[in-house]
Amino acid sequence: MLNAEQLAQLDWEKTDNMMPAIVQHAVSGEVLMMGYMNQEALDVTQSSGKVTFFSRTKQRLWTKGESSGNFLNVVSITPDCDNDSLLILVNPIGPTCHKGNNSCFHPASSDWGFLYQLEQLLASRKTASPDSSYTASLYASGTKRIAQKVGEEGVETALAATVNDRFELKNEASDLVYHLLVLLQDQDLDFSTVINNLRDRHTK
Repeated sequence: MLNAEQLAQLDWEKTDNMMPAIVQHAVSGEVLMMGYMNQEALDVTQSSGKVTFFSRTKQRLWTKGESSGNFLNVVSITPDCDNDSLLILVNPIGPTCHKGNNSCFHPASSDWGFLYQLEQLLASRKTASPDSSYTASLYASGTKRIAQKVGEEGVETALAATVNDRFELKNEASDLVYHLLVLLQDQDLDFSTVINNLRDRHTK
């Protein structure tokens, strides 16, 4: 959330008391929507932890999800360099768009956004019938088998690189990442945990 100094620096006069607010998924990086906040909307957002805009059509405060239940839970709020717009990182509950899409900018998606979507799909198959998909059968086979597959794919990836076979390297690396994501899900770990660990190492 914004601290007192950051709040004092916001240039409400420049934006005619209606500041653009870009909402971005805190994990996938996907841009979910854009709205406008007046000072009261920002205050409510800060105090409630749920993104609240000022609706220009309804002429009132509007908390995203107040009717659908698809709230946007705030992780952080950051002003831009000119203090006249906001970037809000959130963990969304359900789809953000009223059309049922994750983002109001669908189908725009980044590579990292797809990786997050894949991880969510793999997580959803942990409790599925083993006959329903290869992923579900992997979970059913147990941790040792999943870990074995990660080892096998790691070796095959390395071998493809040693012979400079870029086509096979691409395919084997894809298999490796897929099985690694399955293994992490099997151990109740999200890939974001790995990213945060890398970030901590980088800052040391």
